[in-house]
Parts: sequence; structure tokens; C-alpha cells
Amino acid sequence: MVKVLMIEDDEELAEILTEYLQRFNIEVESVPDPFVGLSELETKRFDLVILDLTLPGMDGLEVCEQIRKQTDVPIIISSARNDITDKIIGLEKGADDYLPKPYDPRELVARIKTILRRIGREKAEDEGKKSDLYLDETTKMIYLHGEPLNLTAAEYGILAYLLEHANEVVSREDLIYNVDAVHEESSLKSIDVIISRIRHKLGDNPKNPRFIRSVRGLGYRLTP
Repeated sequence: MVKVLMIEDDEELAEILTEYLQRFNIEVESVPDPFVGLSELETKRFDLVILDLTLPGMDGLEVCEQIRKQTDVPIIISSARNDITDKIIGLEKGADDYLPKPYDPRELVARIKTILRRIGREKAEDEGKKSDLYLDETTKMIYLHGEPLNLTAAEYGILAYLLEHANEVVSREDLIYNVDAVHEESSLKSIDVIISRIRHKLGDNPKNPRFIRSVRGLGYRLTP
């Protein structure tokens, strides 16, 4: 379940949004006080913050700045202040989106989902790029030590499948039936030949491979 902190002093609006977001598996903790909101962020984990700008005791733009100093949690500013200056300053202070009131709650759900998808994709790519060998889904290229590999269609298909099933044992039959660039009438021996070519391009020592290991009688295991 997605967990959201809403800092909103309009308690009626907060209640309406909380009930609506729950339909989409989004759990909301709503607080009217910005100082309480900042305190909650210090002790609890949230996936996103919905932040009003007109708050008691501290302007929402300052709250946005304070949040960004302590965490990189995504922030959606939800405000009746439609001045373009507020929007620009909010984004400059670290907000990820700005939604002017009034709005349809469905748009808020869409914005939340869009931001979380983007954040999740970026984290996955960052995690992948920590590996020596990774597939960039955006460019559809496979990189070794940050450099793209020059692969044939069959080599790319097999290596991409092995990466998708990293640390699992993949049989030659799996590769024949699941890699589009490999014809179904291909022999098991032809898979071994393609694997040999991939190992060569990875600089893998066949006797002691770093990436693709043979599992006797079963197939291959890739360790990125």
C-alpha cells in the first residue's frame, strides 16, 4: 500500500481526499499543522507528501524547503494559490508537481501514480547501474562497465533474458522458446555457440567465468 502524508489545514477537504484515495490503495495520514508534519517525516516512512501552501504558523513554500532538506520524498503541492510565482518557487524548492485547487480527485490520483512510477523506474535504473553488467530499458542497450555492448539480435536476446532471470538457472530450452531472435528449430549446440560469443564480448574466462556460468546438465546462470 502507498503511504502518503497530507499537510492540509482544510480538514473537510482532507477527509474527502483521504476517503477517496483509500479506494486506490493509498493510505493517507493527514495533519493540519506543518510542524507536526515535519515531525512525522522524521519518524515515519512515507512514499509521497501532499502539501498545502496556506498553513498556520509556517508558509507552505518554507515547509517544502524544510522537507527537501531532510528527505527526498516526492512532494505534490496542492494549493488554491494560483500565482505562477508560487508554482515556480515551489518547484525550485524541491516540489515534484503543483496541482492548483480546485481539482478533480482523480487528477490527484493520476499525478501520484505518475510520480511514483517515475521514482520507481529511476531507482531501478540506479540500482542496475551499480552492477558491472546491466540492461537499460530506455535505450534497450546492454552495458558492461558503463559501455554499450555490440551484440547481434540473438546475442542481445539471450543476454537480456539471462539478465531478466539473473541468479536463476536457465536451460537451453528456455532460451530457444523464449528468445524471439532464436529460431525454435535451433539446436542446443547453437545456444552454446551463442553463449560462447557472448562470453567473449564480456571478456569472460570460459574456465572461470565472471558473469555466465555453466550448470552441468541444466543450463546457464548469470550473475551480474
